[in-house]
Amino acid sequence: MWRLRRAAVACKVCQSLVKHSSGIKGSLPLQKVHLVSRSIYHSHHPTSKLQRTQFRTSFHQFSSLTNHPLRKLKLSPIKYGYQPHRNFWPARLAARLLKLRYLVLGSAVGGGYTAKKTFDQWKDMIPDLSDYKWIVPDIIWEIDDYIDIEKIRNSLPDSEDLAKLAPDFDKILESLSLLKDFFTTGSSGETTFRATDHGTESDKHYRKVSDKEKVDQLQEELLHTQLKYQRILERLEKENKELRKLLLQKDDKGIHHRKLKKSLIDMYSEVLDVLSDYDASYNTQDHLPRVVVVGDQSAGKTSVLEMIAQARIFPRGSGEMMTRSPVKVTLSEGPHHVALFKDSSREFDLTKEEDLAALRHEIELRMRKNVKEGCTVSPETISLNVKGPGLQRMVLVDLPGVINTVTSGMAPDTKETIFSMSKAYMQNPNAIILCIQDGSVDAERSIVTDLVSQMDPHGRRTIFVLTKVDLAEKNVASPSRIQQIIEGKLFPMKALGYFAVVTGKGNSSESIEAIREYEEEFFQNSKLLKASMLKAHQVTTRNLSLAVSDCFWKMVRESVEQQADSFKATRFNLETEWKNNYPRLRELDRNELFEKAKNEILDEVISLSQVTPKHWEEILQQSLWERVSTHVIENIYLPAAQTMNSGTFNTTVDIKLKQWTDKQLPNKAVEVAWETLQEEFSRFMTEPKGKEHDDIFDKLKEAVKEESIKRHKWNDFAEDSLRVIQHNALEDRSISDKQQWDAAIYFMEEALQARLKDTENAIENMVGPDWKKRWLYWKNRTQEQCVHNETKSELEKMLKCNEEHPAYLASDEITTVRKNLESRGVDVDPSLIKDTWHQVYRRHFLKTALNHCNLCRRGFYYYQRHFVDSELECNDVVLFWRIQRMLAITANTLRQQLTNTEVRRLEKNVKEVLEDFAEDGEKKVKLLTGKRVQLAEDLKKVREIQEKLDAFIEALHQEK
Repeated sequence: MWRLRRAAVACKVCQSLVKHSSGIKGSLPLQKVHLVSRSIYHSHHPTSKLQRTQFRTSFHQFSSLTNHPLRKLKLSPIKYGYQPHRNFWPARLAARLLKLRYLVLGSAVGGGYTAKKTFDQWKDMIPDLSDYKWIVPDIIWEIDDYIDIEKIRNSLPDSEDLAKLAPDFDKILESLSLLKDFFTTGSSGETTFRATDHGTESDKHYRKVSDKEKVDQLQEELLHTQLKYQRILERLEKENKELRKLLLQKDDKGIHHRKLKKSLIDMYSEVLDVLSDYDASYNTQDHLPRVVVVGDQSAGKTSVLEMIAQARIFPRGSGEMMTRSPVKVTLSEGPHHVALFKDSSREFDLTKEEDLAALRHEIELRMRKNVKEGCTVSPETISLNVKGPGLQRMVLVDLPGVINTVTSGMAPDTKETIFSMSKAYMQNPNAIILCIQDGSVDAERSIVTDLVSQMDPHGRRTIFVLTKVDLAEKNVASPSRIQQIIEGKLFPMKALGYFAVVTGKGNSSESIEAIREYEEEFFQNSKLLKASMLKAHQVTTRNLSLAVSDCFWKMVRESVEQQADSFKATRFNLETEWKNNYPRLRELDRNELFEKAKNEILDEVISLSQVTPKHWEEILQQSLWERVSTHVIENIYLPAAQTMNSGTFNTTVDIKLKQWTDKQLPNKAVEVAWETLQEEFSRFMTEPKGKEHDDIFDKLKEAVKEESIKRHKWNDFAEDSLRVIQHNALEDRSISDKQQWDAAIYFMEEALQARLKDTENAIENMVGPDWKKRWLYWKNRTQEQCVHNETKSELEKMLKCNEEHPAYLASDEITTVRKNLESRGVDVDPSLIKDTWHQVYRRHFLKTALNHCNLCRRGFYYYQRHFVDSELECNDVVLFWRIQRMLAITANTLRQQLTNTEVRRLEKNVKEVLEDFAEDGEKKVKLLTGKRVQLAEDLKKVREIQEKLDAFIEALHQEK
């Protein structure tokens, strides 16, 4: 207690000393007082709290990822205080207070021992992780071999360079002191001027340097600082790009012996590809983000895309429309700079000029192939993947340029087609619109800005890009006009961001690296940056690429889960509809149905080889006789039967058979065999299979049958061998037994009865119904039929008088018939008499031949004796035997060729047709139709989309 009282007395003494010494001049500052004294005066002197000058410099590095400029440097003011003279009391007070050091020292020693003991306990509690080193990839332990830390450290600026980059603080302090001395506040609160020598000198110095020059100087220093940091940042990113390339190459070689997962952008691109196939008309259900690149024709869309992709991959033309269909470009990071199409495995090396030329040619060919006849553009999308080190991950869709006028050579609806296509892509609420505007032309001539403002009136997903700024700066009289364009003041459209880029000097042979260097050089010297009309983050395609990529992924993260939920609901609805309509059927899509139909068709083709030889020969013989019977009866048998003796009959028959065999018979036989094969194939294809029959395959089977038959061609060498066989068969006249003789007679009777029936039908149609049909069915004869009937009656009378009348009427006989009819009041033409005679005589002859055939049933004995001493001659039976035997031998030969060769060739053709149909998607869509097929297709696509979306969302969460 006594010590506290003495300390209080000492404090009062100190206060009194301070009060008495406040007016003493020349007192020492606090910094020069002894440490013990300063500890005494610290709590009482009003200015004793010394604040050190804090040279805190906030170097905000220039980056394309931020829009904030460098912050101005702030200096803390320095205040100096004054100390009064020392007294003998401080020494005694300090002696008491210094005893605290023992307490502090003891606490430090005890605390250190306690901390060490606690650390040892924790260390013992930690498990030994050396056995789990295999979990960490080898690349982590070998990272020093690929990343040169010393090189990166040396590339960073040292403290001296940073000090040089910093503004001149002495000049800034001098300016602040001048301002403080120039303006002061008096006791009355009014502003006065100090009439001192120092004030006069600072006033003169202040007048020499104007405010404008200071601002320009500071802006110049700021710009140089930003550019220098930009170059440092680019150099570091380039080194980082090379290191990442080495790591990716090492992964690509399989050093870790593990399968690499697909990148996020590749997974997302696959989802868009499946959606494109599922919804070719771009339905509003597809609300997944993509970057839609729109602009007027020749505005520089393609050039901007090439700068983003870092390769000249698109076909080019001067003033000609080159983009004729949408091109979906998926940018992703990879060890090699390559490009490949979705439906092709070929990789184009973008570092080689030959591959670049081949890629441009392939894109042009695909565009022209997509464009239908009579059109200029096509809505079909070309999908292209571009991989390379340092590429920003995103999906862009390059659309045909918007035109104002349809020129010659274009389809009349080209302008409307491009407008509707652009609107279809832009009306997706999650699509990012990259609006490209040509800066070298008048802004008032732009068409695309009005279109974009209609689709996105609030500018929440639009990025505006002004191209050819170098030409615009040269041609535009007022640079502020470019600033108005960049700020969106000249257009009704609004945008998230505004960018200015340079896409080259107009030379198509320029490399991407040369264009980038030219762009950076232009903006370093551009008046637009120096005059602060443009900000540093608003220029260069590199900054644009970073901004678009950030916006794209932000939109993806915000909308992808909502789209996944939408497809889940769609899947539930489709599955419910399938269960209600087709509860017992499997959900087979079009490809699965095609495979099922393919197996059924191949089974039916194989069934052809299982047809018995007897069945083949029966149908071949019957079909061949139906084809040649008319020729045999009309051109061979009837002319030969008109002869008067057997020798002439046989001679006529031999001549006509020889001519027929040499010219017509083999060809007719091959035609019959081919038609028979077609009929059997069609029968197997169209024959119902009972309950298992699925009529959904009928159109496909019919198309396969027609195409296979169309491709199949009979072997031409078959006719030559068949001709020899048929000729030898017809030359043989020997009938070995009575059974063959009876078979020939039966065959002849059937043939003649069929012809007789046809002849009677022809006569009935000629003369009209008889009296029974007229009475029973109330039918009447026409005038022409009555004339034919009268003529027939007159000709029958003539045949009754002379049953062996020749086949042709003489002129006098025609005149006699005509006069007899005229006498009964019937006026007839000679040609009508001849036509009626042909049918009447034919019926008479066939009836006579049938009677003769009955007589020849017992003529086999006379045949064996060559009809010697017999009035019965059965040469016509021998003729029909020769025909019948030729038919049997021909059917056997054709059957062998069918089963051994033609069925296999047909089976091969069917397989080829099925393979062609399997590769032709349009053909399958055309042949496999119906609600069931479409519902199964929708189910498959929705499930595939949902699965890919779920996998993508999971990978997206893992990346977070």
